[in-house]
Amino acid sequence: MGGGLRLTILAIAVAALVHCSTAQTTHYVGDELGWLIPPGGPITYKIWAESQKFTVGDILVFNFTNGEHDVAWVTKEAFSYCNSTEPISLKTTSPANFTLNTTGEYYFIGTKDRHCVLGQKLAIYVSAYPGPTPSPAPRSGPKTHTVGDKLGWFVPPGGELFYAAWAYDNTFLVGDTLVFNFINGTQDVAVVTNDVYKNCSTDTTIEVYKSSPANIVLKTTGEHFFTSTYERHCFLGQKLAINVTGSTTANPPSISLAPASHGPAAGGPDPPPFSSAHRRINVNGFFFTSLLTAVVAFFY
Repeated sequence: MGGGLRLTILAIAVAALVHCSTAQTTHYVGDELGWLIPPGGPITYKIWAESQKFTVGDILVFNFTNGEHDVAWVTKEAFSYCNSTEPISLKTTSPANFTLNTTGEYYFIGTKDRHCVLGQKLAIYVSAYPGPTPSPAPRSGPKTHTVGDKLGWFVPPGGELFYAAWAYDNTFLVGDTLVFNFINGTQDVAVVTNDVYKNCSTDTTIEVYKSSPANIVLKTTGEHFFTSTYERHCFLGQKLAINVTGSTTANPPSISLAPASHGPAAGGPDPPPFSSAHRRINVNGFFFTSLLTAVVAFFY
């Protein structure tokens, strides 16, 4: 075979390899929840965004009920003030697709009456296609975590998603300390089992702290659950679940968002069926390896 033809075939193969290594990911905003006024307020889509990795070439898909919702791509300032008067792009038909063509911040809101103010807003950061993920730097020692940061421990306006989002942003290791700040006489902290956490049946507790600040040292690995014994505080979202490990790879217990109760608008296109495959399907590694093997075999 002539050298020129060999070089041409090699160039095509390399181009295919590069294309496969930078293949796009489709992100379905909110997963099963879709795009609506979220029950937990803005934190709902913040949690979703933090669970994703957005890179150039990826696609955002907004699934919503036609006529009830829309989606506008806006500036950071418009996002902050829920100003939809001059959107960069506005889409009123579901599914609404946006291709992420550049790195940087992207902002999206719903323009219907008070939808943005009530939490129908999404901010994401898009990076260049990533290389290998570096290993996290090891901790130099135990860390103190102030639960809820500056807001402290109280009945959150957004429900239990507030503390779920806080837990998602933190890594908990054995030896770390949780600090619960609250107003004495109006709140407390109860260490509870998983069942009590789920059912908010706070008649049975492991330990109760009634004075602020309440400092709790995390002495064992595994899931730890906290709530309040005050009436209905647990039901209203004053509850925290964390996962404690001996490494820097800890994740909070899984959080599931309830599916939307409505379907597509009559006459509108059906959203694609949801499944775990929507989150990230990546078969490129197999195809990449197979193609590379074929190229090597062809030339040698």
